[in-house]
Amino acid sequence: MMYKVEAIVREEKLEDIKEALHAIGVNGVTAYQVMGFGAQRGYKTVVRGQEIDAVLVPKIKLEVVVSSEEWKEKTIQTICDVAHTGEIGDGKIFAFAISDAVKIRTGERGYDALQATNNALDGE
Repeated sequence: MMYKVEAIVREEKLEDIKEALHAIGVNGVTAYQVMGFGAQRGYKTVVRGQEIDAVLVPKIKLEVVVSSEEWKEKTIQTICDVAHTGEIGDGKIFAFAISDAVKIRTGERGYDALQATNNALDGE
């Protein structure tokens, strides 16, 4: 079974998380700049001398598809270890079962579609 791990984390944690995932052998990550709020309900800021409540907080959303439950757990633990500050706003992680994946370039499916090849790593 393949899994998709989605993590919503602090912007400043992006580079550290990317490096940590690369270090454990995760081959692909998709990252988005997103806005949202959770328990912290936004923050206060000053605009033109007026204090206002900014409801949406900038975050990073990461998506990683992995080939097994073992990799799902390693990915989740790595993100937790790196993203954790202990403060409100550290983020959330969600995991979903994936029924199929297709590598468009080769037509490979499932597990094979998730694997990096030497040619791909060489820039083919």
